[in-house]
Amino acid sequence: MRIVRLAGPADFEGWRKAARRLRLAGISPDEAAWSAGEEGELFADPGEAEVPMPAFTAPRAFLDLAGEVICHRDPDRFDLLYRLLWRLQDRPALIQDITDPQVARARELAKAVSRASHKMKAFVRFRRLHDVEPETYAAWFEPAHHVVEMTAPFFVRRFAGMRFSILTPEACAHWDGEALSFTPGASREAAPADDVLEDYWRTYYGSIFNPARLKVKAMQAEMPKRYWRNLPEARLIPDLIASAEERTAAMVAQPPTQPSRHAIKAARTAARDAPFGEGAPDSLEELAAGVDGCRRCPLWRDATQGVPGEGAFRARLMFVGEQPGDQEDLAGRPFVGPAGQVFDRALAEAGVPREQTFVTNAVKHFKHELRGKRRIHKTPVQSEVTACRWWLDNERRLVRPRVIVALGGTAALGVFGKATPIAANRGKAIQLPDQAQGVVTYHPSFLLRAPDAEAKEKGFRDLVEDLGFAWNLAR
Repeated sequence: MRIVRLAGPADFEGWRKAARRLRLAGISPDEAAWSAGEEGELFADPGEAEVPMPAFTAPRAFLDLAGEVICHRDPDRFDLLYRLLWRLQDRPALIQDITDPQVARARELAKAVSRASHKMKAFVRFRRLHDVEPETYAAWFEPAHHVVEMTAPFFVRRFAGMRFSILTPEACAHWDGEALSFTPGASREAAPADDVLEDYWRTYYGSIFNPARLKVKAMQAEMPKRYWRNLPEARLIPDLIASAEERTAAMVAQPPTQPSRHAIKAARTAARDAPFGEGAPDSLEELAAGVDGCRRCPLWRDATQGVPGEGAFRARLMFVGEQPGDQEDLAGRPFVGPAGQVFDRALAEAGVPREQTFVTNAVKHFKHELRGKRRIHKTPVQSEVTACRWWLDNERRLVRPRVIVALGGTAALGVFGKATPIAANRGKAIQLPDQAQGVVTYHPSFLLRAPDAEAKEKGFRDLVEDLGFAWNLAR
């Protein structure tokens, strides 16, 4: 038995060197044992003589996956990766076989690590250290996995001119303005207490809270309770949740706010067949009013209202669907019906906060046919998509996203101006003329029409994978 003792729980380089030596020596996975953070020889218990194996190379995809899996807390991760490495010589394309149990397990661990890294980026809160010169900040965080080393460069890029330390129970990251360094873990008491700016932050957080958009399960999926104790705004959350229903009722009871006269005038101008750049709306408010008054194609005649996009202004990530459905047509908002529920679930699983994105459709009015009392969806034709592209181009101009995701073939036609096959272009970044990156994937409604549970699950996993790819591309 070979016992490999690594320098620490996320010692990827140590694992990589040891795994290569074991593999070349012909040591099978059943003859190797792994541990981390202990003193001792790299290889203990020499056992029987090794049988040299031929040289080999591991594909980049495996090394990238292994670099993330190593950061998980699963005690079997080292053994799992070595078993995959052992099998790669006979199956070089093994890592692409997502149906293989070991590959699937490794991808699951890597996904959990990616989520933990995302949570660290979202929930680290810096506080200024008193009586320390030059000005220095520190933060306390308790990551779900060993992600400090892999995530710290993000904070260096974002706060390059700020001296800071991120303290965690297992490892601490320090940036002095020139070099990034790491030290062993610290205790919670080493982190600074609340600072004066946090009252301002809580005021801001309470002011932007929208009780009508509250979904407690979705919020806790994005902001798990385990992180609340380190967030200054967390003390407001219970009261905000408790008062949400009452505040929503008060909002509904208020009379609707009418657009300004300037917005209405600009919307009427925009609703005419003006070419791009002439009469273009100056704000999303003007654009929304213009969509409702649009007469560029006949679809407005049978629709309840136009449905403009909604979301964060200057969002880095924009999603474009096909057209409003029955419920979207009635509500005047995109992706609130059955497909929208699938979309929200896929976003949550991919770690994409919808409130930080912009969601719209290639066509702004609901195209349908009546069957009894039901309104049945009909796919827009190219002329309708082309007529409505003026609005989509203006949404892109105002929001300026880095990445635009086309959900389905009709959306791809609106975004790219030509037919773009989904299966052949998934997982790729397509350069757009306005310097944004385009991504194509399936529309959530496609999953609702899948023939069986297995097809639905596969389609959902593909959608989650593509949403995560776009979110990483946009950051």
